[in-house]
Amino acid sequence: MNKTLSAPVNPSESNPETANNPHVSAVVERLCATVPDYPEPGIVFKDLTPVFADGPALKLVVDSIVAKFAGKFDAVAGVEARGFLLAAAAAYATGTGVITIRKAGKLPRDVYAESYALEYGEATLELHQEDVPAGTRVLILDDVLATGGTLGAAATLLERTGAVVAGIGVVLEIDALPGRENLPGREIVSLLHV
Repeated sequence: MNKTLSAPVNPSESNPETANNPHVSAVVERLCATVPDYPEPGIVFKDLTPVFADGPALKLVVDSIVAKFAGKFDAVAGVEARGFLLAAAAAYATGTGVITIRKAGKLPRDVYAESYALEYGEATLELHQEDVPAGTRVLILDDVLATGGTLGAAATLLERTGAVVAGIGVVLEIDALPGRENLPGREIVSLLHV
């Protein structure tokens, strides 16, 4: 059964020229759930799963991000886990491949590993050493840009394979945290700033 959770998006609005589209920001803001004190006290978690569950909203989000990077990438990398949703949709929409950047211990072959600090802890990401041919231009997608640790680690992993990071796309950027500052020289597209 195909259930639409919101009214279909006007086709003329679903392919914006840039990611700076007030319509997409409004859709994301309307559908995003706010969860206080998660995953620990004092953190306000922005849950984008309602945005992804809404077909027209997901299409609008993906179209908005990839439009900004049109012609600049050969593959899309998603960071576990919500980045997988965006990357798979973007790769399908653009006819490119998808690369998975996973949490530690999830990949079966030889990996590169990169540890980083989160706003509330530490983590490690891994990437298969042979999944990305050298010179491949890769667009990295994730749901939120907070401190920049996750996306910085993802970029480092890709560059260790010889890939070129074409840019970083996120749905939501938390302006109170130094994410953008911690990713100097990177082209970053955010659909909504909070």
